Amino acid sequence: MNLMSLHRRQWMAASLGLLAPRASRAAAARIEILPEEPIGRISPDIYGHFTEHLGGCIYDGIWVGENSSIPNIGGIRKALVDNLKRIKPPVIRWPGGCFADSYNWRDGVGPRAARPRRTNFWANTEYVSKAPDGPYKYDPNHFGTNEFVRFCKLAGAEPYLAANLRSLKPLDFYEWIEYCNSPAGATTLADLRAAGGERNPFLVRFWGVGNESWGCGGNFTGDEYAIRRFVEWAPRFGVPLSFIASGPNVADYAWTRSFFSKLTEKSKSPLRTLYGAALHYYCGTTGKGDAVDFTADDWYALLSKATRMEELIRNHWQIMGEIDTEHHVKLIVDEWGAWHKTADIAPGYLFGYFPTLRDALVSGLTLDIFNRHADKVAMANAAQLVNNIHTSFIAHEDKFTVTPVFHVFEMYAAHQGGMSLRTEFLTPRLKPPSARGLASLSGSCSLHGARLVLSVVNADEKNAFETEIHVRGRRLSPISAAVLTSKDIHAHNSFDHPNALQPVEKKLAPAGDPYIYSFAPASVTRLEFDLT
Repeated sequence: MNLMSLHRRQWMAASLGLLAPRASRAAAARIEILPEEPIGRISPDIYGHFTEHLGGCIYDGIWVGENSSIPNIGGIRKALVDNLKRIKPPVIRWPGGCFADSYNWRDGVGPRAARPRRTNFWANTEYVSKAPDGPYKYDPNHFGTNEFVRFCKLAGAEPYLAANLRSLKPLDFYEWIEYCNSPAGATTLADLRAAGGERNPFLVRFWGVGNESWGCGGNFTGDEYAIRRFVEWAPRFGVPLSFIASGPNVADYAWTRSFFSKLTEKSKSPLRTLYGAALHYYCGTTGKGDAVDFTADDWYALLSKATRMEELIRNHWQIMGEIDTEHHVKLIVDEWGAWHKTADIAPGYLFGYFPTLRDALVSGLTLDIFNRHADKVAMANAAQLVNNIHTSFIAHEDKFTVTPVFHVFEMYAAHQGGMSLRTEFLTPRLKPPSARGLASLSGSCSLHGARLVLSVVNADEKNAFETEIHVRGRRLSPISAAVLTSKDIHAHNSFDHPNALQPVEKKLAPAGDPYIYSFAPASVTRLEFDLT
């Protein structure tokens, strides 16, 4: 029996009265932090975001235009930039999504007035087709490569560009790299970049080779996905390019095995060309699919579905390792989140809704999973940044608000760059059948020198859990707590009530060993400690 199993058995025995309790009062749960068992450094890129020309994400969300009365920085919504900086965004993905594989990057460069209008990929969806004509239906291409890279610079993030593999050729991909990265004055495409206002190269490092190539990106099988034609001998201009392959659809393990087998059919050298393989998983919605109107059973069902991310990471990682035995290629979860059916912000805002506390807990559960698998996941991108799906921001004309998802990203930013530590949660399982055995408490822990950051989600919508927090071989000196919760699980921010749901921060008083903390019902909590 290993030491952790012994600790678990001892704690369970104590909870049944078979052993004397280790604390002065009985606790309902126990968290055991193991500093001697590091998992890996938590890449800041795990806290990335995703933007697509879908609904109101780009136009009115990010881009309002230079002549707009809405405060802007060269056409980019200023309130978005200012608030985005608060969550320290490391990387932002663009232009899609399914939109990417119908997009020609040349349409979005040069003078804006001369750029062509194109039918948006999403124009034929029932909701958009019935909406008034607008940029969500016919894209004016006013927001292109230069504008996106400038947006990233304003926010302090690196750009991640998704190339069109379905309907363009490898040469178009090479030339997009040349447009972005060739030295000033060195090539005709560098001159074109300068004509758009950016003389110096963008030095774009992250390049997605297609998107969802198993579906809207071409309906390829893993064997057919011809990534090598795009990445072999691509121009580099001294930039360490990180190519990201389109990966599987959720649990399509056969696709992962097929792609890696075909990629290495002649030799394993192509593995050195790849930085990562993308996994997409939306935990979807529950009940009637409304973002705000849902039952307690819907609450538990969605949170349980969110935790499937852990199974997907483990299984795909194992299959990748059968071929990539050194695990050179990492997992990139560049689309994830809850996805409700409602669209109630503005006409044309497909999938534009107000996220609730439920979506905040989905965020916490998912980010904790990424932290716990910091040795496997190198990047993740929540979908999407503004006005769409699992969004951090809502904007319409001069109205703007942050969402509960934003607050979780701000709370969890403290994990970025830390060392993920093995952490055991010894906690009851939730009883409602819709929870499917979901743990009442779960989370992750990171170490930053002598500072410890612990994030915990209490999925129980009714009950608090008094919990022992123990660090093996060390003592905890409590510093602070930030708690996002509400008595109403439907709580959310709106234009009329932008601060209806926000975290409460407080300093923590010194305490004994083990430290005991009560996690509020339906909450996301960040605790910080010094180790002594």
